[in-house]
Amino acid sequence: ESLSCNQCSFGLLGTCFSQSSVACTTNTSTCYTGKTIFPSLSSFLGFNNQGCKADSTNCNTTTQGTLMFVTYNTTFTCCSTNNCNPITISSATTAKMTFTG
Repeated sequence: ESLSCNQCSFGLLGTCFSQSSVACTTNTSTCYTGKTIFPSLSSFLGFNNQGCKADSTNCNTTTQGTLMFVTYNTTFTCCSTNNCNPITISSATTAKMTFTG
């Protein structure tokens, strides 16, 4: 049975623009959450994405870079149970809402 992960192709300011659940394709897959923040812009929640990774390479790591003279940190966290990577805003979990009309 394949692992199921929450997927968010692109999130900005803590909001996921296309949230779904996805079935991973390999037995070595893990769920991941990637988050990029800018330490000098403390009120900016940054960018995030989530989904399946083929393996655990770069899991639970933080890398640092610079974009237009502004430092950013990217953190990847991974887990290995179904939907263990909840969509979050800061540290609060959110729920997906569907409206029908």
